Amino acid sequence: MKRSIGAKTIVYPAPVLIVATYDEDGKANAMTAAWGGICCSKPPCVTVSLRKATYSYDCIVQSKAYTLNIPSQKYVKEADYLGMATGKTEDKFKATGLTPVKSDVVNAPYIEEFPLILECKLLHTFEIGLHTQFIGEIIDVKADESVLNDDGMPNIQKVNPIIYAPSCQTYHGIGDKLGDAFFIGKSIKPGK
Repeated sequence: MKRSIGAKTIVYPAPVLIVATYDEDGKANAMTAAWGGICCSKPPCVTVSLRKATYSYDCIVQSKAYTLNIPSQKYVKEADYLGMATGKTEDKFKATGLTPVKSDVVNAPYIEEFPLILECKLLHTFEIGLHTQFIGEIIDVKADESVLNDDGMPNIQKVNPIIYAPSCQTYHGIGDKLGDAFFIGKSIKPGK
């Protein structure tokens, strides 16, 4: 039996995304966000939703670009800190020891230590309520060679991303592979 728990922001898993931007003075900033994900195939687009109160909000509006950085599990402390501190008063890169690298395709930095990067040009902005949704066209994806399969695509177990459980505010790792997409379901026979 299901029990109603009310309208809540719960989707499992929520990604741990590190949004990196430049401020108006060209200072690199990064913040952690969990409200985001892929939103279109053609053109390839990703969304992230931020509150106007965040320092990164104004940075995205001003620069019209951002990167989404996917940290591996070994950087869970740094990812958590990037979501707690504000770039208005703190140099988060100095505090964490992470390295900002200037993107060669958008006006935003990415984080050298993180294995997977999406470089995005701002395409649309939607005011939703407390949050503003930024839709970015993915101009390039950068991946550490160490996380790529033989086919040149990222391997989720090598990326080893952090996932977030919004209902209890905890971080988790990924589990074992369950099967291949667009294949495992073929064993189900319609009409039976």
